[in-house]
This record gives sequence, C-alpha cells and structure tokens, in this order.
Amino acid sequence: MGYLDWLIAVPAVGALAVPFISLPEERRNLVRGFGLAISLVELVLAAVVGIKFNPHATGYQFVTNVHWIGSFGVSWFLGADGITLVLILLTALLFVIAMFAMKGVKDFRAYVGWMLLLEAACMGSFTSLDLFAFFVFFELTLIPSYFLIADFGMGASGRAAVKFFVYTFAGSALLLVGIVSLVFIHDSETHHLTFSLPALMNTHLSGTTQLLLFLAFTAAFAVKTPIFPFHTWSPDAYRAAPIPAVVMLAGVMAKLGSYGIIRFDLELFPSTARSLAWLMLTLAVIGILYGAVVAAGERDLGRLVAYSSLSHMGFIVLGIFAFTTEGMSGSILQMVNHGIYTAALFLFLGMIYERRGTLDVGKLGGLQKRAPIFAAMFMLVVMASVGLPGLNGFVGEFLILLGTFITHRWWAVAAVAGVVASAVYMLWAYQRAFHRSQADAPPFGEIRLKEALLVAPLLALIVLLGVYPAPLLSRIGPTASSVVQHVLAAKAPGAAAASLPAVVKGVK
Repeated sequence: MGYLDWLIAVPAVGALAVPFISLPEERRNLVRGFGLAISLVELVLAAVVGIKFNPHATGYQFVTNVHWIGSFGVSWFLGADGITLVLILLTALLFVIAMFAMKGVKDFRAYVGWMLLLEAACMGSFTSLDLFAFFVFFELTLIPSYFLIADFGMGASGRAAVKFFVYTFAGSALLLVGIVSLVFIHDSETHHLTFSLPALMNTHLSGTTQLLLFLAFTAAFAVKTPIFPFHTWSPDAYRAAPIPAVVMLAGVMAKLGSYGIIRFDLELFPSTARSLAWLMLTLAVIGILYGAVVAAGERDLGRLVAYSSLSHMGFIVLGIFAFTTEGMSGSILQMVNHGIYTAALFLFLGMIYERRGTLDVGKLGGLQKRAPIFAAMFMLVVMASVGLPGLNGFVGEFLILLGTFITHRWWAVAAVAGVVASAVYMLWAYQRAFHRSQADAPPFGEIRLKEALLVAPLLALIVLLGVYPAPLLSRIGPTASSVVQHVLAAKAPGAAAASLPAVVKGVK
C-alpha cells in the first residue's frame, strides 16, 4: 500500500471500528480520544506526503493503479499532483481541528464514526483518478454529512439536512449519467472499457456530446461548490450544522466542487470549457456580487459568513475559467486560504454562540470591551477574509484578479466590486457585534486557553501564507500551468458548441 492508500484506509478503518467500541457512559470521552488519534495519524501521513512530494516533477506522484473490478474496467487508481497535495494537507489539518472542537455531543460514537467516514471519503475524492472510484467517494461524502447535520445540528437541522441531501443527490445523479455515457462512448471507439481519467481524456466527442457531458458533470460540481444559483442549500446547512461539521462543509467539502471542475471538466471537455467560459465567468461574478449584497443585509452572523463564503467561492470559479496560469494558481491557492479563514470564522462564531446563545448582531455588542484578546483574534480573521495585504486572503484574490484581467477584463472589473463590498459588510458586522456598547448586555468571557490553542494553527497559517505563500505556489504552479495549456491547446468544439457565444478574446 502506498501513502495515498493509507490516507484513505486509516480513517475508513477507524470509522468501521468506532461502533464496536463499548464503554460506560462516564468514559465516552475515550471515543473522542480515539477519533483524535486517528485524525492525528492522518495529519502525519499527509505531512509525509507533502515532504516527499517533488515540486519539480510533472504528472501524478505516489501512483497506485491496480485492477479492482476488472470485468467493468474499474481500477483502484490513485495519484497526486499539486492541487491534490494542497487539498490533502488542508483536509487533514481541518479534521484534526474539527475533532478537537467537539464538545457537548450526546453520542460520541456516532459523531466520531461519521466524521472519520467523511474524512476517508474526502481523501478518496481528492486522490481518485478512476471515475468510478471518484463517484463512489464523492457520493459517500453525502451520507455522513447528512447525519452530522440532521442528528447533531441545531434549529431546523432536519429540514436543512434534507435540502442538502436533495440538492447534492440530484447533482450526483447527473454526474453518474455523464460518467457512464462517457465510458460507453470511449468503449465504442476503442473497444476498451475503462474508467481511467487519462484514458478517457483521449475520447473523441462531438460538440453536442461534449456540451451535454460538460453540463452533467458541472451540475454536480456546481452544487457542491456551491455556485450561484445552485447555492440555496448552503446558508441553511451552514447555520444548522454543528460547528465541527460546518468547518468540514465550508472548509473541505466545498472544495470538492471546484476540484472536480479542474480535474474532470477541464481535463475531459476542454473545448466546451472554453466555449462556455463566458457563462461560468458570469455565474461566478453574479455569485460574488449576490453573496456580498445578501451578506450585507444579514443580521445573523452565521448566515452572513455563509453568504460571504458563496461570494469567495465565486472568486475561485472566476480564476479557474480565466484560463491563465496566474488565475488558476490563485484559485487553487484560494481554495486553501478560504478553507483556513472560513474554518476560523465558524469556530469563533461557535464560541460566541456558546457564550451568548445567539448570533444576532442586534443582541450582541460591546464584545471587544469584555474580551479584547478574543476580539483581536476575530479581527485578524476578518481582515484575512476581506483580503488585507499581508494575510492569506490577499494573495489568492490578487492572483485571481490579475489572471482574469489579462484575458477577461470586464469580468475582473466587476469582481473588484465584490472585494470592496466584502470589506464593507464584514467590517460593519464586526463593528456592530464588537464595538457597539450595550449597558444591559450579559457578560462575555474572554477566550480560554483551550480555545486559543484550537484556532492558533489557523491564525498562524493566515499570517504565514500571507507573508510567504511560496511553498504552496511552487507546488501548485506546474499543475496550474499544465491544466491551462491543456485547455488552450484543445481543438475547436463541434458545430453545436461553436454556435454558443465564444469566449472573450485573449484565449486562443
């Protein structure tokens, strides 16, 4: 077994072992300790992969490729490149933090089991180069996410979980149809049944077929990201889910969608991706502006951060479809940065809710005076979210806007309005919650040492990646350049796709 096999196997075996752990009620915290131990082992494995990864090599590394279901052309095909590496590291880190953040859970066995299964599914999704295996892992993320929201959430968690399930399941159904259709088209051409991504990249598709398959794949990824207008499940799910679960939903699972677009849409359907770039860029800009406008009108901090996340994911899509190395590198880097500061924001919101029992800014106020250290930490994350130079949110957004301006100037100009709006609504919300004094407000405790240690790694990365992003960019760059060159080198699509509005000049 290679490193990538272990990254999937360790949390999967841990999830299977949890139901068999039988402990008296007063010692149920040992189950939490077991989950922490598994997630720490996973983090060490991810760190080893990061250390052994060769940033100068091209193609996939740590490859495992063995027959799985030979009669159906299914292989256990795993590999990692620059984008896979950074998402593996992000996933491993955030799951450790989510495990540490668990408290007040009635059934630790179920909770830890679902979390470990979700980690295994995410790792499998990021590393699978066989479309059948990818679909299995991609779909598997739905099950633990549903139960984490429905059984351990708050408020209308049942309704939010059902909405999340329906949206994601509908998108996955289209993805399955697209995968099966592509595989059988390839089989009819080559008489070789396979789900291997490199092999399927050589399938000859007409313009109409490529267009339909692109839309089927993209529908599933757009829901997961989420991209406007497929986003409506996310504010309810983020608000209802327990904090550790929402850290994973916003910090990791949202990246499955943008990762799928890069790994599968652009690799398999490059011609249609170029033809429909205008559409994806437009949806990205609408998402940026819509998320910002709605967030500005929200009184609930949880929903405000959810809509802010929608806006920021729009920037990631914008950079992807700019089809420049700068834009692509910025998008991949921003996936990591968004996961870090969004996870930190939700952890801080969980601390506020624990102390006050509400996230309504009208019922908060004066928190800075009562907890200045807490307020300073929160402000650091807010500044990263709005893209302050010197913090991690700036680097990715700058590269995205730079790369988009090169080839799609007016979309970049429109997206800048989202940057400005982000600063307005985030700072306004901070001012109302932390600086507006309330004489009759209940007490608010300062951040505790355990809570500070929980968010410390995220705060350190916010500063470190803002000042010195080179270690990640050096590993992201070759993958970003390779994907962009693959798209730009693709032949013109068929007549059906070519009849659609062409991408703005600059992409040749």
